[in-house]
Amino acid sequence: MFLEFFRKPAFIMNKPKMKDADDGLFKPGSKLKHLKTGGLYKVILLANIEATLEPAYVYESMQTHDFWIRPQAEMEDGRFELVDKQ
Repeated sequence: MFLEFFRKPAFIMNKPKMKDADDGLFKPGSKLKHLKTGGLYKVILLANIEATLEPAYVYESMQTHDFWIRPQAEMEDGRFELVDKQ
């Protein structure tokens, strides 16, 4: 009975696998150019949006050093081109 407390609830055992940081088209450290604005960005990692577990990139502006998050599907739909691969 004591061990029942430590069992994982079913919703934890059945949750979808989260993305690894290297699963995306753009790898951590890659430098990208936004085709519409010409802005340059550095990929930090591929993460998951908490509410939906949708994979999303965390990336940094090379000009302002602001950090941004964009869903993987948007990031890989042709808005960005690889400038430099790390």
